[in-house]
Amino acid sequence: MDIHSSTAPSTTPPYRAPATEAVHAGREDLAALGLHAPPIDLSTTYPNYDSRGEAERIDSFAATGARLDGPPVYARLDNPTTARFETALARLEGTASAVAFASGMAALTAVLLARASMGLRHVVAVRPLYGCSDHLLGAGLLGTEVTWTDPAGIAEAIRPDTGLVIVETPANPTLAEVDIRAVAHSCGSVPLLVDNTFATPVLQRPVEHGARIVLHSATKYLGGHGDVMGGVVACDEEFAARLRQVRFATGGVLHPMAGYLLLRGLATLPVRVRAASANAAELARRLSADPRIARVHYPELGGAMVSFEVYGDPHGVIAAVRLITPAVSLGSVDTLIQHPASISHRIVDEGDRQSSGVGDRLLRMSVGLEDVEDLWADLCQALSGEEPVRQAVSAPPARTAAGAVPGSRPVGR
Repeated sequence: MDIHSSTAPSTTPPYRAPATEAVHAGREDLAALGLHAPPIDLSTTYPNYDSRGEAERIDSFAATGARLDGPPVYARLDNPTTARFETALARLEGTASAVAFASGMAALTAVLLARASMGLRHVVAVRPLYGCSDHLLGAGLLGTEVTWTDPAGIAEAIRPDTGLVIVETPANPTLAEVDIRAVAHSCGSVPLLVDNTFATPVLQRPVEHGARIVLHSATKYLGGHGDVMGGVVACDEEFAARLRQVRFATGGVLHPMAGYLLLRGLATLPVRVRAASANAAELARRLSADPRIARVHYPELGGAMVSFEVYGDPHGVIAAVRLITPAVSLGSVDTLIQHPASISHRIVDEGDRQSSGVGDRLLRMSVGLEDVEDLWADLCQALSGEEPVRQAVSAPPARTAAGAVPGSRPVGR
């Protein structure tokens, strides 16, 4: 029984619906192995009595970055459990390959290093981005130079040494959306990276609109339970090979237990995203009619993230929630709320934060799978300082498949 065999498809696989891919991708060989659940390979090293053959395989990897045939040499080079997750995520995003890392920031770092190794150190980026992504680009920690612009200015900002254009849509934390296809057109030959963490491949697949690189903080919706950290880049095989070489050299590998948990998380991703999105759309509708709320941000795409600006003290809301968890991060089965200006975007310069829409009264909520009436009761008491009481409301309007309320676009734009 060869549990080390690669799960990467050698030919273009037949089309299967995303919900089917989420359950079966990366697991196609299990029945032939006599297994139902994917095995977890925790080895850090792998015995091999053919040292000459091993040398040839290592030389091949150093030259090409392609996955090795047969068992890995060392866990920093590859791992069969994480390879299953990579195969599944690539299938969901519609790319040839995917490369997993220890965190979303490790994944972004690898992308920047891979482009810089080709002499392409300039990046064009659109705010807002996740606060640490913003900091990594702006602080020059990797020797990169960034030009910040709005989507309309991308073409003009591109230089001969531009290696990447980066957008996040819906954006963290304002949920602003960009037209991926239009941005990709503006990029010309420069690769467009889309951070797809908030939308997930359930709601959008950026490569279908012209993006060439898709980034995820897998810690969020892909894992889905707040108990695993990881990052992943979906792309073509040529760039994936270079990313594997960067990962091997820098050591930002995903632990196999995390790879197992992320593969398991993908199986329920479509169900979780759609259920949480339905809750979020309903909460966005109610918040938009609440006189204590100045503005609600909810994307046209739908999704499980809602941001809103309060007239009162946002820190008071954070302190008063009882069912909703006041914590950074997002994408878990439970609902989380945080104050971006204090936490996720604190590291961004205050002027840049404000100009990109991350104001001091903005709260970001990652809506989970609880009963929406219980969530609304907790929000109401937190906003007013009263004890939570379930409030009966009129039946919600019909929702789209993505969970968005038709006609809800004006609530936050």
